[in-house]
Amino acid sequence: MSLPQSPRVAMIGYGFMGAAHSQGWRVAPRFFDLPAKPQMQLIVGRSSTGVADAAERWGWAETSTDWREAIARDDIDIIDIVTPGDSHAEIAIAALEAGKHVLCEKPLANTVEEAEAMAAAAEKAAAKGVYAMLGHTYRRVPAVTFARDLIAAGKIGDIHQIRASYLQDWLIDPEVPLAWRLQKEHAGSGALGDIGAHIIDLTQFVTGLLIESVSGTIDTIIKQRPIPAENTSGLGGNKAGSEFGEVTVDDIALFTARFEGGKLGTFEATRFSTGRKNALRFEISGSKGALSFDLEDLNSLEFYDATAPAEEQGFTKILVTEPGHPYISAWWPAGHMLGYEHAFSHQVKDLIEAIAADVQPTPTFADGLKVQKVLAAVEASSAHGSAWTQA
Repeated sequence: MSLPQSPRVAMIGYGFMGAAHSQGWRVAPRFFDLPAKPQMQLIVGRSSTGVADAAERWGWAETSTDWREAIARDDIDIIDIVTPGDSHAEIAIAALEAGKHVLCEKPLANTVEEAEAMAAAAEKAAAKGVYAMLGHTYRRVPAVTFARDLIAAGKIGDIHQIRASYLQDWLIDPEVPLAWRLQKEHAGSGALGDIGAHIIDLTQFVTGLLIESVSGTIDTIIKQRPIPAENTSGLGGNKAGSEFGEVTVDDIALFTARFEGGKLGTFEATRFSTGRKNALRFEISGSKGALSFDLEDLNSLEFYDATAPAEEQGFTKILVTEPGHPYISAWWPAGHMLGYEHAFSHQVKDLIEAIAADVQPTPTFADGLKVQKVLAAVEASSAHGSAWTQA
């Protein structure tokens, strides 16, 4: 299925991720020489007023309150899904069956069964040249992609150990309202799926190794929160009402993972790490060296060369802003930093280039299914005394 020179995009949802994705669609065609120039045609949301405000603010040409109508339109080529996880499967499968390319935010779904159905639909569509991609955007932070490249080139030798954590603190206030991200029927899981999915995907991405089994524990620290007095995006900032509701997802997830080849990894995902705002971190240790990354310092990668003379060894900070680094040549001179939003432009670049070349973009829905199985295994392990569980 060929991609038009000006493919038209419909984005379904307009919360926090809607803003980030809009930035990507708006900026990517202006900085990268893309084979097709995507047009921000339609934004869809349940509130006509809210979606109209979002369209005006972010630059979408039209609005709608009916995602099915958006999928049925002949002039829409790409569906971008930024809704809560409980609607991903229904929207994505319908879009693929209608011949629309799909970009879907992570995690892929709320359950393994939903993810399996989505992966099957994506595989069937791909046979017809209709492609689906999962939005694990942190893969496209230049320092993360560079870490993957260095590991693949053998710079740290054989991998010995993997450590990863994603630390936030936006839920430490018990007065933060009971947003959809804190309700299992909407979010699927809490810190585990919301931010734990990222470190699962990133460690598999940078190492090239898949997780085979886990031993995990999850816990909910604050079990009741005030019901919001108004709609909330799920990241706080709205007024709490006087009534309380039950938090039905985890606040913290801790687990050990065994990767292919028997490699061990440790993981922590929490939204109760006081003082940590968005600290996604990983460290990969190997026979010849090590690599360390922290999203709160996202332009840098630390590299340890264990083959150097002992008196010269030590972690070296690499500023990943040179034209030869991934994605950087389209942006600014060396040392002129990139930010969180740039990865969403890289996501659009990779998606459009892959579809135009009739190549499957990554991460695939099958990749998302693998992450979903790990999430489910951690929950199952926690429910059975942290017993080792196949992923």
